[in-house]
Amino acid sequence: MEAPAQMWGSVRRLVLGSPLPTARMHAERVGLLGGLAVFASDALSSVAYGTEEVLLMLVLAGAMGLPYAVPVTVAIVVLIAIVATSYRQTVVEYPSGGGAYVVARDNLGPLAANTAAAALLADYVLTVAVSVTAGVAAITSAFPALLEESVAISVVCVLFVMVVNLRGVRESAAAFAVPVYLFVLCVLSLVAWGLCKSATGWHGTIGTAPSLALVAGQPLTAFLVLRAFSSGCAALTGIEAVANGVQAFKPPSGPRAAAVLAVLATILGVSTLGTAVLARHLSIVPSETETVLSQIGRQVFGESPMYYLLQATTAIVLILAANTSFAGCPRLAAFLADDKFLPRQFGTLGNRLVYSNGIIVLAVVACVLIIIFGGAVTRLIPLYAVGVFTAFTLSQTGMVRHWFRQRGAGWQTRAVVNGVGAVVTGVVLFVVGVTKFVHGAWLVCVFIPLTVLAFQQVRRHYQWVADSLRLSGKVEAPALRNLNLLLVGGLNRGLIEGLRYLKSLSGDACGVHVATLGQDNTKLESAWKELAPGIPLSVLASPYRDISGPLLDFIEAERAQGGYDVVTVILPEFTVRSWWESMLHNHTALWLQFVLRNAPGVAVANMRYRL
Repeated sequence: MEAPAQMWGSVRRLVLGSPLPTARMHAERVGLLGGLAVFASDALSSVAYGTEEVLLMLVLAGAMGLPYAVPVTVAIVVLIAIVATSYRQTVVEYPSGGGAYVVARDNLGPLAANTAAAALLADYVLTVAVSVTAGVAAITSAFPALLEESVAISVVCVLFVMVVNLRGVRESAAAFAVPVYLFVLCVLSLVAWGLCKSATGWHGTIGTAPSLALVAGQPLTAFLVLRAFSSGCAALTGIEAVANGVQAFKPPSGPRAAAVLAVLATILGVSTLGTAVLARHLSIVPSETETVLSQIGRQVFGESPMYYLLQATTAIVLILAANTSFAGCPRLAAFLADDKFLPRQFGTLGNRLVYSNGIIVLAVVACVLIIIFGGAVTRLIPLYAVGVFTAFTLSQTGMVRHWFRQRGAGWQTRAVVNGVGAVVTGVVLFVVGVTKFVHGAWLVCVFIPLTVLAFQQVRRHYQWVADSLRLSGKVEAPALRNLNLLLVGGLNRGLIEGLRYLKSLSGDACGVHVATLGQDNTKLESAWKELAPGIPLSVLASPYRDISGPLLDFIEAERAQGGYDVVTVILPEFTVRSWWESMLHNHTALWLQFVLRNAPGVAVANMRYRL
């Protein structure tokens, strides 16, 4: 039977794969096709719900609102082009990655950088929650019987994507490439075939138009159109992930990332506008039981295998779109950890050369969010765009200042491109914040400053630790006066190993036994005198059967009376052969180690005897 550590190691290798050496770091990078699958799946997947979110707002005005779906979508596509063009300059200029955080840090200062980072962290968590719940919605559209289990299915899907990402960047790219490209093929086929049929005078089967009079409850106003625009701007989330993960691309990483952004913007723009045109042409309105994309697919393809392939790939790519966050968020957290704004654990590479801690935390937080909001995409969308457009605006503003500082060849044109991006995304941020504030965006507006404050607190802690540990002037290290205590639980071979170690140490020595049941200890004291002549044994009474309390009191008293600088506590323990045998023992030494670790002037040594 394997020991617990060996068993866990075997399970981890089975699930996640064998550890990778650091020298494999460059081999784990991805090219254009792999990068599109890993970093662009989130933005591409927004085709499945972007048009629906626009229609959900416009349908509140009934039939009068629906004609505005196409103009609103055109504005969103123009915004996609502007943001993608701006970020293409960013990834070439900052090939080390980090995106909005690094750009703002280098050009606008730490406060702007922390704000961008907090906004992106909120966006990444919401990306996982929204994309997975939208994917499950595509499944339940085809199979309504699963609707009641949508939350459980969503959580399982998040955990699946987490495990795939823990296996490494290349493996996630290989796993996700086929469904991502198959989805792109299905959507482009849907748009092309639907538009071709529409050109011949085909209008589909209009089955939802009569319900418009029932859903119309608001007048058509500019504010309602702006709400529709801000909802549709969810299509832009995921673009910034390419900038955060430039280091994951093969050299030259900057140009490769820029190429991914160009392809992404083209596919996203064509697909988003095409589905909006088809939805308007077919007079489709949102339904609680079937997504807009599913309705378009059912009318264009009919009840054919192509429709079910569209639904299957939509569900898969929406679920896998969470991979964009799993690829980008841990890298951003690593940048923050390197700058001491997040715990250092987020900057540690795991066995598979990925930031495992960031991946696991992201999955847990996203699952909690899905459970809280009941797996409802529409309830999550209002929280979605504030964070990403905050990062967009700060990133592009930082790039404008960067060009004014560098003043290289063609800097004026580049500054204009990023300046336009900053102004446009700033205006969109204002629109989204105003129109979605009471619908949930206020949560993100509160989360961002609180997160920035948390960043500052973490940074102050690390600075305090560094100041406290810093050596200054002439430093001496005089010897400490030490008392060595051996915890005596009973007479056994494990005690002998501890006693041998006690005798090898310098300083005063003492044995300590805590009597928890009020038993007679005469036999133990006699045996101790034979085993350790000259070393006293103190028997501590514990009327409430607690070991740690009397031991801590004894240590404090000995330090005060004997003037000891440090007390070393030796904890004898034995180890068994297997994990299930380990469960049969109470692990007193492990508990005492935990209790004593923060006691002042106490050092702990574990002496293990293997059975």
